[in-house]
Amino acid sequence: MKSDNNVKKLPKHIAFIMDGNGRWAQKRLLPRKVGHKKGVDALNALVENIFDMGIPYVSVYAFSTENKNRPQEEIDALFTLIRDYFVKVIDRLVDNKVNVRFMGDMDYFPDDLRLILQSAENRCAKFDEKVLNIGLNYGSKAEIIRAVNLAVKNGVSVTEESFDKLLYTDGMPPPDIIVRTGGEKRLSNFMLYQAAYSELFFTDTLWPDFDKKKLEEILEEYSKRDRKFGKV
Repeated sequence: MKSDNNVKKLPKHIAFIMDGNGRWAQKRLLPRKVGHKKGVDALNALVENIFDMGIPYVSVYAFSTENKNRPQEEIDALFTLIRDYFVKVIDRLVDNKVNVRFMGDMDYFPDDLRLILQSAENRCAKFDEKVLNIGLNYGSKAEIIRAVNLAVKNGVSVTEESFDKLLYTDGMPPPDIIVRTGGEKRLSNFMLYQAAYSELFFTDTLWPDFDKKKLEEILEEYSKRDRKFGKV
């Protein structure tokens, strides 16, 4: 960031659709799983930078409901990455007082992986100043249907405020910014309800190459936008 004025306009919540890991690897004639590993490395560095800047909420799209249609070999490699990530970084997240949250249907994952995720969430639950919200087996349509079914089960009509509490993002502000890397220009079933007034940014940069400099360029552009939320 280039000025104090820009810093004052930092978002509270920034979300990422982390696209391009496989293409990053293919361009280098490497297996796709290598690209996913580089993507995790990029995520680690970027999350620390974001929290250091004073942005308290970060959401990332790590594994979508549609990703289950990929080859089993790639899915297994992604599961291994998720296991390794939390085994290696959970102590650091706790030390840095980061609240790790998951949005998505965890029942899909193997028992051992679910236990790792639950343990990570439990260990970080007491923190509230920095939140890392990770979409795993997440799809916005499934999230909305789940929320509707919860309302039906409870036998109550909902307001906008009460419906928010039925979503995975209960207690979090909606994302001010959603960034998609990799050149595609769509949300791909990510936080559709929460994105009603999000500022959208699309970049051709593949996720493993997305760094602090690219982030600062987006934040600088965000600081110049006039967010009216339907008002004049």
